[in-house]
Amino acid sequence: MKNFPGTPGTLTGLLLRILQCVFAAASIASMATTSSFFNFTAFCYLIASMGLQVIWSFVLALLDAYSLMKKKALHNPVLVSLFVVGDWVTATLSLAAASASAGITVLYFSDLSHCSFGEECQKYQMAVAFAYLSWVTIAISSLIMLWLLAAG
Repeated sequence: MKNFPGTPGTLTGLLLRILQCVFAAASIASMATTSSFFNFTAFCYLIASMGLQVIWSFVLALLDAYSLMKKKALHNPVLVSLFVVGDWVTATLSLAAASASAGITVLYFSDLSHCSFGEECQKYQMAVAFAYLSWVTIAISSLIMLWLLAAG
């Protein structure tokens, strides 16, 4: 397997994992600081999905950091296959959660003009934006993993 930017055990791979974790945690923090997010199922789904993303990205960031410390590549085909499946599952869940939350945000707070909360509406919008940023970094990682597996 080739060693190109973004693969497990490289500095760019570690950076992608850290960004995924940070954006997902920021989305959770932004959503959880509101007083009524639990009234919307899509927002609860966003928190669950981003929570899974934080765990997945953090564990893989630890693996990348360990690999960088030991100067060993993580190019075992079975391990890369696991990364591909995990990345694609979390990417799909994150995109679905971000899209559902964006739809609810637009519907309730723009189309129906129910946004009398002010600051709370901005937090919902920030949570959705961070979720999309997290998804972008997950999509990049998952495509790199698929490319690495195909190049194998």
